[in-house]
Amino acid sequence: MTTSAPTRHVRVLAAPGDRHDEILTPAALAFVGRLAAAFGERRQWLLKERRRQAIRLATGTPLDFPVATSAVRADRTWRVAPPAPGLADRRVEITGPPERRMAVNALNSGACVWMADFEDATAPTWDNVIGGQLVLLDAIERRIDFTSDGGKEYRLAENPATLMVRPRGWHLDEEHLEFDGRPVPASLVDFGLYFFHCAQRQIDAGHGPYFYLPKLENHYEARLWNDVFVLAQDLLGIPRGTVRATVLIETVTAAFQMEEILYELREHSSGLNAGRWDYLFSLIKTFGHRTDFLLPDRVKVTMTAPFLRAYTELLVRTCHRRGAHAIGGMAAQVPSKDPAANEAALATVRLDKEREAEDGFDGSWVAHPGLVPLCREVFDGVLGERPDQIHRTRDDVETSATDLLSVRRISGPPTEEGVRTNIAVALRYFDVWMRGRGAVAIDGLMEDAATAEIARVQIWQWLRHRVIDREAVLLVLDEELARLGAEYPWAAVDEVRELFERTALAAELPLFFTPEAYARHLVRTVTTEATA
Repeated sequence: MTTSAPTRHVRVLAAPGDRHDEILTPAALAFVGRLAAAFGERRQWLLKERRRQAIRLATGTPLDFPVATSAVRADRTWRVAPPAPGLADRRVEITGPPERRMAVNALNSGACVWMADFEDATAPTWDNVIGGQLVLLDAIERRIDFTSDGGKEYRLAENPATLMVRPRGWHLDEEHLEFDGRPVPASLVDFGLYFFHCAQRQIDAGHGPYFYLPKLENHYEARLWNDVFVLAQDLLGIPRGTVRATVLIETVTAAFQMEEILYELREHSSGLNAGRWDYLFSLIKTFGHRTDFLLPDRVKVTMTAPFLRAYTELLVRTCHRRGAHAIGGMAAQVPSKDPAANEAALATVRLDKEREAEDGFDGSWVAHPGLVPLCREVFDGVLGERPDQIHRTRDDVETSATDLLSVRRISGPPTEEGVRTNIAVALRYFDVWMRGRGAVAIDGLMEDAATAEIARVQIWQWLRHRVIDREAVLLVLDEELARLGAEYPWAAVDEVRELFERTALAAELPLFFTPEAYARHLVRTVTTEATA
């Protein structure tokens, strides 16, 4: 495994931590530097294009399927690569942060796939970023077993789930690594360190380096990832096409370019995934200025809403006509010790998974190991011994731009309970995120950054269109902050308030809460620098 050193250096601007030297080797940093040198400027251009597209859509340009790529959609002959080892059967996938206890539980859960999430489920402290890489390395090397302080043993089973990694999105920087005087793109840090240390190890173990790609907005961003994969494989002498990636279709603009995204990644593609909160979050960011996109309480926007049905059915049709897996959305429920509450939660999960399986999805996500048997049971009932249902090409589905954007049919005013829930959830998540946790159970659901994003942008949208009163929001904010401080005396209430006010109450909507909050609360750079 060799790579040429770049002429410019990656500098580590963080204090050394336990075993960090195993990940931040000179060769690994040089590899990340090669990726940053090759793709950093192009990534910046694509982020500027995101802003230009947002302006066009805000000033009246209609969103539609691109005319320029109609030939890609019309050509029925092309297909993505066949399933890679370990990715043929994906009927149950579990997600969570790359934390040691979670890793063992997820890999042993009985799920087909574990997605180790450096993005929404990880607060990107430096210890979490590098510690997560160590967890994945230890899992692959089968040295992850440990005994907790309470005496509980965690031991990796003989046939663990297939590992996939979700790096952070293109919009995020890693302030603890610097290349050519600028922060390294966080996506290239997460991808590059894992790929350098684990790609060959995964191949030797009979699988490969597999990824989930978040928050893409168009096929040009998919093309960038494909080029990253090609260069990374070439640098380490790994055959092209070994990498496989599933793209999360969680932005409304990407929903209009599903086929193009698969096409750009086709030799490295392993399908598409249908999200929920991030998709609604994107919808508000894109069309929040329009009253016909005013959403009601989150709990009222279910996956049976017409515009979400159009989106999921188009995703299944697109994947299956190209030979790709279609993976359903998250069941975030956390099993409860209350029998009645648990029965109600499991009934909700069952209905959701039955809808996905009947619609043609090949598998789905859960957030807790306790939901794996239920999800498996539902998909077993449809798939039987088959690994997927890609043969169901869903040629009956015809989806127009109007169908994808028919939000008006469910729009409505928020309730007092919906306003309070959004404020409470955002505040509680902000607090734990700033203290270094990216996934937390709140009111029976495993919540991550996507939940906080939809919660705070809904408040912003309702205020923008004056369907809620600002003074009433401030009163609820005070009450929920007081509750937070009473329940958790260590909560950074003032910082939580400031973050909520900046991201939910400002005149202009910040696109994400994470970049500025990361820089303010999680970055801990030092003046003594290690250079590779």
